[in-house]
Amino acid sequence: MNVGLCGAHRTGKTTLALELAKLKGAQFVRTRVSEIFQECGLHPAQPMDFATRLKVQFRILDACESDWQRAGGSFITDRTPVDLMAYTLGDVQGDTEVNQPDFDHYIERCFESANRFFDALVIIQPGIPLEAAEGKAALNNAYIEHINSLILGLCHDERLNCRFLRVSRSMTDLNERIRLVAEIM
Repeated sequence: MNVGLCGAHRTGKTTLALELAKLKGAQFVRTRVSEIFQECGLHPAQPMDFATRLKVQFRILDACESDWQRAGGSFITDRTPVDLMAYTLGDVQGDTEVNQPDFDHYIERCFESANRFFDALVIIQPGIPLEAAEGKAALNNAYIEHINSLILGLCHDERLNCRFLRVSRSMTDLNERIRLVAEIM
């Protein structure tokens, strides 16, 4: 079974995915979001124009799909195409210039990727204390809530065919999270 943890940054997805992989004997596939930003000479917390954001997001999706394909059997990962869509959508404002065909293609490809690679998605909501980390997006509670709301909405989109589970934001204990997610695996 392929399981993807999705949610805003700094919610404990990577820690939870690593523990679940050990417990279930599944392969852990770490996404390389920070690495891709670095390769592009960018930082995820810095503002960028939307054309640049979309270009980087396509590169991240390419890298993720390659890693998930290479993983083969059962795996768990700390990012999903739903996350990628949410961060892309999070940069859109009313006056944002968007190349609509490229944007539409990106969103379509993300849904196709989610349906192709994942049996289940687990939404990890904000709740644990925020801690800064090198190469990670900004610690802005409002932005984290915005991304969380986008992820919740995207998981209810009719284009998403894999099942999903939402971990309550009040469930912050790692062992409780492990027990809950392990049940679906």
